Amino acid sequence: MKKVSIWLMAVMMMAALLTGCAEKDKGEDGLELVNEGEFIFAASGEFKPFSYVRDDMTMTGFDVEVGKAIAKELGLKPVPKRIKFKGIVEGVKTGRADVAVASHTINEQRAKYVRFSTPYYYSGPQIFTREDSDIKTTEDLEGKEVAAAKGSTYASIAKKYTGNVKIYDSDITALKALSGGRHDAVITDFVTGRSAAKEGFEITGQELIERSAQAVVIPENNPLMEEKVNEALENLRKDGTLAKISMEFFGDDITKEPAGEE
Repeated sequence: MKKVSIWLMAVMMMAALLTGCAEKDKGEDGLELVNEGEFIFAASGEFKPFSYVRDDMTMTGFDVEVGKAIAKELGLKPVPKRIKFKGIVEGVKTGRADVAVASHTINEQRAKYVRFSTPYYYSGPQIFTREDSDIKTTEDLEGKEVAAAKGSTYASIAKKYTGNVKIYDSDITALKALSGGRHDAVITDFVTGRSAAKEGFEITGQELIERSAQAVVIPENNPLMEEKVNEALENLRKDGTLAKISMEFFGDDITKEPAGEE
């Protein structure tokens, strides 16, 4: 009996501890968080100018500053967290971060596992080549070696046009390799490619393949987070914060939906 009593007491103490933790990690409005008072958002840190690491090892970039602005709207401390792009969605699913602000394109495959906010910017995949290339359109990609980032929608798009797809850990690495004479083309976000060209990469943009909308990735079982993030984004649109951040990094406002699109 004494052993049973000790076991029951241990179980009750553990249950109380777990309950206490669950309550602690809920905000005043019932928002479920990894850590109380913090807004932990994932980004790769390898996708300049959207997210990258400064000399002091802190992250910045368009995505990171948008994440910080959302945190401020929610009254929470912003905590950017570096996760390799290919593992970000899984990281959000398994609770390593509250959300991801990491340039994820809204698509049906990802929507099976996570929620998406309203779009916070609009972009699209573009073909990038060296200047002396004869590749101009997707039709010219057949049989060519095309590079893209692991886990990105751009890798899937590349596979539609060629059976020879080279996968890199990041878009910037792929573009740098292209500039240095490796593979025939890269498919990536047009803003990323154009920014790399401005920074001295010897590449040029070709056909813009399609338009896409990028959103915050949210755990599937956290609908309140989706609601709160959408409210925050709407406020940031109305007060001009999103546009200001975009102008800072791109000299253009990519947060507005392209004319004629819904």
